Amino acid sequence: MIRNSYTKLIFSAMLMLISLASNAQDKVTIFAAASLTNAITDIAAQYEKEQAVQIQTSFASSSTLAKQIEKGAPADIFISADTKWMSYLQDKTLLKVDSKVNLLGNQLVLIAPKNKAFKVEMDKGFNIAGAFSGKLCTGELESVPVGIYAKQSLKNLNWWDAVKMRIVGTQDVRAALVFVERGECDAGIVYATDAKVSNKVEVLSTFPDASHDLIVYPLALVKSASPAATGFYDYLKSEKAKAIFIKYGFTINPS
Repeated sequence: MIRNSYTKLIFSAMLMLISLASNAQDKVTIFAAASLTNAITDIAAQYEKEQAVQIQTSFASSSTLAKQIEKGAPADIFISADTKWMSYLQDKTLLKVDSKVNLLGNQLVLIAPKNKAFKVEMDKGFNIAGAFSGKLCTGELESVPVGIYAKQSLKNLNWWDAVKMRIVGTQDVRAALVFVERGECDAGIVYATDAKVSNKVEVLSTFPDASHDLIVYPLALVKSASPAATGFYDYLKSEKAKAIFIKYGFTINPS
């Protein structure tokens, strides 16, 4: 009797270990740029309903995520908000290079807190410094993609010298958005998709595409990706996923 109970206990423990191993195998971790938070969250939820796979998400600036992957963070999929940080990981031989594709595009916009809009003209002769008081928020200018794009545009429009001492660089684009929402910054430079999900800011104008590098979101599998990751990677390129990306204002397959 005791022996039979012991055998059943061992058998139950083995089944539990098998189940845990199966669950671990069917978990996919995606590291995605902060601007993708809403879209990827929706896509992951939809995919989980269709497949017996758990999607774990991590959102931050592309630079932060790339550095984490370099240090061994357990990511299966990476989506960057620029090509720089995807190339960074490729140079470190941390990606499945054949899986890298340019998935999405975006636009750069100038925003202000709700009901505190000011007139702006996307022209080199416009006096941007006199158009608003206080600070201008965007991503950190040397590492966060939105900040890099913002600096390019400000220089291209000859606005840089006039506002550079008033710029607040943040850890990612969503942090910049929050500063503007709270009125802690009187202006901000974010992506059009970030402004779209907030009812606390107003879009003043869109920066000309020619004023900055093309905004591209490359997608790739990390070299150590689990077998289950391929299914979600493919799903991110599917028509179902594209519909969600478009709903949030992203463009598909930028050239």
